[in-house]
Amino acid sequence: MTALGDPRAAVQARPTAAVLDVVIPVYNEEADLGPCVRRLHAHLSQHFPYPFQITIADNASVDDTLKVADGLAGELPGVEVLHLDAKGRGRALSAAWSASSAPVLAYMDVDLSTDLAALLPLVAPLISGHSDLAIGTRLARTSRVVRGAKREVISRAYNLLLRGALAARFSDAQCGFKAIRADVAAELLPLVRDTGWFFDTELLVLAQRAGLRIHEVPVDWVDDPDSRVDIVATALADLRGVGRLGRALLTGALPLADLRAQLGRAPLTGPRAQPGATLRGQMPVGLPRQLVRFAAVGVASTLAYLLLFVATRSLLGAQPANLLALLVTAVANTAANRRLTFGISGRRHAGRHHAQGLLAFALGLALTSGALAVLHAVSAVPARPVELAVLVAANLTATVLRFVLLRLGMHHRRT
Repeated sequence: MTALGDPRAAVQARPTAAVLDVVIPVYNEEADLGPCVRRLHAHLSQHFPYPFQITIADNASVDDTLKVADGLAGELPGVEVLHLDAKGRGRALSAAWSASSAPVLAYMDVDLSTDLAALLPLVAPLISGHSDLAIGTRLARTSRVVRGAKREVISRAYNLLLRGALAARFSDAQCGFKAIRADVAAELLPLVRDTGWFFDTELLVLAQRAGLRIHEVPVDWVDDPDSRVDIVATALADLRGVGRLGRALLTGALPLADLRAQLGRAPLTGPRAQPGATLRGQMPVGLPRQLVRFAAVGVASTLAYLLLFVATRSLLGAQPANLLALLVTAVANTAANRRLTFGISGRRHAGRHHAQGLLAFALGLALTSGALAVLHAVSAVPARPVELAVLVAANLTATVLRFVLLRLGMHHRRT
């Protein structure tokens, strides 16, 4: 990986300076701030093996939050206060992280909903240099979460939306428990436009598109019943953020190629095979596994094709029903084979791959339509089982051609 700085070197070079800066953004939290910061400070003092700092980022509070924060800074070593005149959690995090001298930066919500035992597992991969960002996830199977059904549904629906709209591969964008390497933050923060709750999502999407490694930690999480987040307003703002970021990604307005070249990890390369060398009886590497997965996708596609054909045969006729069933299943088949058979994710070259899939679709249409035409020429009203048997045989031939075309086009390698 091309790195701007090695966190391990920073730890060794500055043994007395803070290795970790934990930012707590607050707005009107005069009652909860003191107990939470003292609890966090005690945990870090007892269980964190490196020097640390806690930064309280006050988001223009209008109560005594700033006064309480100043009192904590005078009481506890390593506690700093940053005051902002404007609201916005994203604004507070960006300001605090940009001003910090620690090589690893983190943040958590003031309610400490996340069990602090997950803090060291969260930041350890960043300190070692193994990962670039880290997030706590409440949606892993090993996470333990206590919250109401309404928030559970909203959280899962939002993360599903991110997967569909922005091709997000991280599981939980909203958990208030994240960390980032300072050198990575310095490059990403200027590109993040949101200053509110969508800040986390935008940062993670940019990091993923730049080829950075995002580490996920299952957490124990208990919902704060006194949370002051306006769910409706936050949801609407998030939807606007998804639309804005999606447009920027589609139009190429973000310098993702430069970020990937500067921060991303180089592609994995294996040992070069000798010219003409083959494995397992002259079969190319990966072919057996690809054949098994392609066959599984093919079986599912054929069943879907037959169901669609039977469902529309009486309404449209044999040839139009065949066209519709083939077209629908061809698109789904190409998408499934990209991900499951050939291990290709993301949108890169997706248009070309689907064009190759449509070429295979055209060949399959010619084979199946030709088979139907020959059958109907032999028998004006063939029995339905015979018609289906002919289509299955034609589809099997088309499937072989599809595999050859897709494998040649996708180079049987993960991109």
